[in-house]
Parts: sequence; structure tokens; C-alpha cells
Amino acid sequence: MVEIGHFALILALALSFVQSLVPLYGAHKGDARLMAIGGPVAVTGFALILLSFVVLMIAYAVSDFSLANVWENSHSLKPMLYKITGVWGNHEGSMLLWVLILTFFGALVAAFGGNLPATLRANVLAVQGWIGTAFLLFILITSNPFARLSPAPIEGRDLNPILQDIGLAIHPPLLYLGYVGFSVCFSFAVAALIEGRIDAAWARWVRPWTLAAWVFLTGGIAMGSYWAYYELGWGGFWFWDPVENASFMPWLAGTALLHSAIVMEKRSALKIWTLLLAILTFSLSLLGTFLVRSGVLTSVHAFASDPSRGVFILCILTLFIGGSLALFALRASSLSAGGIFHPISREGALVLNNLFLTTATATVLIGTLYPLLVEGLFGEKISVGEPFFNLTFGPLMIPLLAVVPFGPLLAWKRGDLAAVAQRLMFAFGGALLVALVTGFFIDGASVFAALGAGLAAWLVLGALTDLALKSGIGNVAPRIALRRFIGLPRSVFGTALAHLGLGLTLAGIVGVVSFQSEAILVMKPGQVLQIGGHDLRFDGLRPVRGPNYTEDQGHFSLLGVAGQPIGELFSSKRFYPVRQMPTTEAGIRTMGFSQLYVSLGDETADGSVVVRVWWKPLVTLIWGGALVMMVGGFVSLLDRRLRVGAPTRRKTIEAKPVAVAQ
Repeated sequence: MVEIGHFALILALALSFVQSLVPLYGAHKGDARLMAIGGPVAVTGFALILLSFVVLMIAYAVSDFSLANVWENSHSLKPMLYKITGVWGNHEGSMLLWVLILTFFGALVAAFGGNLPATLRANVLAVQGWIGTAFLLFILITSNPFARLSPAPIEGRDLNPILQDIGLAIHPPLLYLGYVGFSVCFSFAVAALIEGRIDAAWARWVRPWTLAAWVFLTGGIAMGSYWAYYELGWGGFWFWDPVENASFMPWLAGTALLHSAIVMEKRSALKIWTLLLAILTFSLSLLGTFLVRSGVLTSVHAFASDPSRGVFILCILTLFIGGSLALFALRASSLSAGGIFHPISREGALVLNNLFLTTATATVLIGTLYPLLVEGLFGEKISVGEPFFNLTFGPLMIPLLAVVPFGPLLAWKRGDLAAVAQRLMFAFGGALLVALVTGFFIDGASVFAALGAGLAAWLVLGALTDLALKSGIGNVAPRIALRRFIGLPRSVFGTALAHLGLGLTLAGIVGVVSFQSEAILVMKPGQVLQIGGHDLRFDGLRPVRGPNYTEDQGHFSLLGVAGQPIGELFSSKRFYPVRQMPTTEAGIRTMGFSQLYVSLGDETADGSVVVRVWWKPLVTLIWGGALVMMVGGFVSLLDRRLRVGAPTRRKTIEAKPVAVAQ
């Protein structure tokens, strides 16, 4: 079975090579038969890689330690869930998942792209084939997941304990769906440059793919943030880690691409800029792949890998990023720039959005790569951390977030800024009230906390105002307003939800950064700690044995009136004997949108335990806002106008008898 999986990869490489050349040559020659080959080949290649992936998954499930990959990352006593998720909890398996998702998107283009111009479809599939060929070569040459061991070990080395968590089942697949989803936008951009033209089909296809990739990447980043928050026991939600930045940069560029694609679809403007953004967004995804797998960065997220893999990925990076930008430089001048518009318009607001987002992306990119550049040129090791990003990224986001509610209310081509400002007066008044209440009535609130809370309220109320105005609430009868509300395009709901979710996330960040409280102390059994208006009692430690670990579990009681327990928290220190690694399992209790977070330290000689406790107000809004943004993206995808090639029902006119004068 293992050899079948390996052979399926080799066959997929051969088909990917065919896909990268034959449709492209057919488009160049105008040969419909050669262009038609791309679709079946893309679907078959996906089926072969799916077979290979399933084989590797079965090898993990049955603990086949004759495979080096299974031996290095699994153990017979590991729970079945973590055996399955361990398939992509390592370099080789995660790369196979990466290529599986890449070919899945290629198969989707082949299956649903029948209404595209034949040459555009052929060129898009060819570019997808180029990417697939490069990464399948990378897997087979440097990262073969089916390498055998002889003789086969009796037992495996177990998976990294940090990865033995349900988060591994969700975070990497979502992240890769976002990363790799942008490859379709990249392929459409390169295909347009090859043909030297952009038409309506191009604009209508790029936006849904961009939206889908953005939704998945949003979910992947949010899940990764929450996973690190509860699994590492450090109590933080974002560290500006270089590998975190590697996923955040494509998200920022993808957000700019999404807004630019809207302008292109609606007004046929910003065509060349949208092409460039499509190239840059996927290029940043490739850069993230390089940073994670090359070994140039030290991070809890990075895969330990040898330099040969980094050199190979660097070659892929140079080929695709350099090649696509060179093609852009050669062909962009021959493309039509698109329509013109007034600076005060919805197009103008979206251009301003793009300006801030791309500048923010460049800031994060510089902060991430600058230490590598200094080390490579001068041999000095420096670090660029949270202070740099707070001082550069934050000021860029404040004006961007301030203008977000204006965009959806401005008219296309030429807008009236004063009229829009008047419509937003209710939202502005509400935001001002929130800022004043925060600043004057909440203990410990700083000026920045008040401004942040007001800005979050401004985003939320602005999104609700958009829906209210477009449905006529307050101007027409309630029944008519309800009918209009239900009949609003799904993209309007999606935009409002995305902006509302952004406001909720900002509210969570402001709440936890400005108002959280922390206590570090040595606690004895029976001792009570007061924090965040709550009483927490330490009841003692008890030993617990898991399937492949042992742990000292701390029991805490949340006390109510008269000292009666009203809830429990369990925090523990685990030890995995196979890996010889300890982990900290945080105890978390959610109360409304806030959380009480407990992390255990070392035990002292007298039976006391070092305990670190946080009260984190509104912290769950950080990830709840991301979920609302994802829902907004999915709702937008349901908009009928984004269903490319959706047939329109024609009304048939019946012939009526006509009286003829005798």
C-alpha cells in the first residue's frame, strides 16, 4: 500500500508536467483538443494525490513504523485523533496536504470553469500545473513521506506534545486552504498577462476565489492564535512571531486584493493594480512557506528542516515570484488601465483602503526580514519584536479603521462625503459616548483605551447603519423596511458582517490589552486569590495518567457568595516520556466574553505551587470577531452575482391572438 501511495505521487508529477505544458501550447496554437486536456488531467492529478494522502493517513492509523515519517511523528499509544492529525503535524505530511489542496483547487477550476474562454481556462490550468510540478518535485526529491526504514522499529518517537491538540485538526488545513487558495488568483493573473488582456470573465472569476481564500485564511490565523493562547500557557493571543507574520502578510495583501477586485468587477477600474496584488498575495504565501520550512527562523511554529530544503524552496520562490513580476513588467503596459473615478467615491475609498493595507504589509515584511538581512550581511543577530510593530503597524491601522464605515455608503464614481458623514452621525455619536464612558467611568482606562473602544464601537455601529439605511429603517413603514432588509443582496450583508466582526475583534484587543489583570504567586492548598472581582481557591494537586503522558493536575474552585464553589478550573503540567518534553495545560473558564486563565508553574518543597492567573476582559471577542468575519465572507459567496455562469431565467412571451378586421 505504501508503495502505491509513493507511485501515485510520481504519476501525479507526470500528469502535472503534462498539465503545465500541453494546455499552454494548445492555447498558443488555438488547438481546442490540446486545451481540453488540461481539465481531465487536473482532476486525475488531484485523485492521485488524494490516494497518496489517504495511504499516508492509513499508515499513521495502523502505526506502520516501517515508514520513517510515521516513526518520527507517531506512537502506538497516541489517541487515534492525534494519529490522524499527526499526518500534517510534520514537514513531509504537511507538504503533501499543501499539494493536495493545490490540486483540489485546480480540479475545481477544471470542473466549474466550463463557461470561461477556452484559452483563459487552459492558461490558468497550465499555471496551476507549474506550481504543482515544482512542489511535487520538492516533495519527491527532498521530503518524501513514504521513505522506508529497514528494519522497521517496534515503536515510534511520538508527535511533538504541543501538537497533540484538537487545534492541529483545524488550524493547518484552514491555513493551507487560504494560502493555496490564492494560487488560483495568481494563476488567473499570470494567465491574463500571457494573453495580454483582461476581460469580464477574468474579473468575475477572481473575486469569488479571492473571497474564499480570504475566509479560510482568516479562520486559520484566528484558530492558530487561539491554539497558541490556550496550549502554550503564556496567556497571549499574538506575539508578532516571524511565522505568525508569515501568515498575516498574505491576509493583509489578500484583503487589499479583495477590495481591489470589487472595484474591478463593478467599475472596470484598477485592472493593472489588481493583477499586481494577485501576484504579490500568493508570492507572500510562498514566502511564508519558505520561512517556515527553510530553517532560517527560530520559532515554535517552524518545522526543523535541513538547508537543502530551504535552498529548493528558495529556487521555487525565485522562479515564481521573479518570473511573474518579470512578466508583469513586460506585459502590464499593454493592458488597459480601466475606468476613471472621482477621489471622493466608493472607488476612492477602496483605493485608500489598498494604500493603507499594502503599506502595513510592507511594514510587517520589513520587520520580519530585517533581522535575517542584518545577520546575512553583517553576522549580527538582532530581534525585531512587539515595540516595533506596535509603533509602525498601529498608526497605519487607526486611520484605515476610521474610514471603513464611509466606504459602503459612498456612491460609485462620484460620492458626497458630507451627506455620508451626516448619515453616520448616529454611529459617530454612539462611538463618542462609548469612548467617554470608557475614559471617565472605567478604572484604569487610558486615553488609548478610550479611543480604541470608541473606534471599535464606530466600526460596529457603522456596519449596522449601513444595513439600516439600505433597508430604509426609519424612513419607510416597518413592513416595507423588513421586506427591503430581507431582499438586500447577500454581498451587502457580507460586507456589513465583515466590518462588524473587525470591530468586535478590535474591542476584544482593546479590552484584554488595556484592562487585563495578572497575578503571580505561590499558592498553598486552601489559599484564595482575588482577581478581576472573582475569588479563586487552590484546592491542591493530584496525579493523572493519560494514554501517552503523565500530569500533575491542579484543581481550582471559583467561589461565589459566602465562599460557596460555583465553578471549577483544572490546570496541569504534563510530561510526555517518549519525547521527554513537558507541556503546560492552561485552565480556562469563560464568563460572558471574558475569561479567567490559570497556568501552573513548578511545585515547591512544601507542596505549594507557583501559579500565574490572568483576568482577561472581552478576550473571546478577538476570535468571535474573526468568526463573524468568516460568516460575512461565506454570506458574500452566496450572492447570486458571484455565481459565475449562473443561468438567468428568461421570460417567454406567449403569442396572443390578434383580432383582424374583416
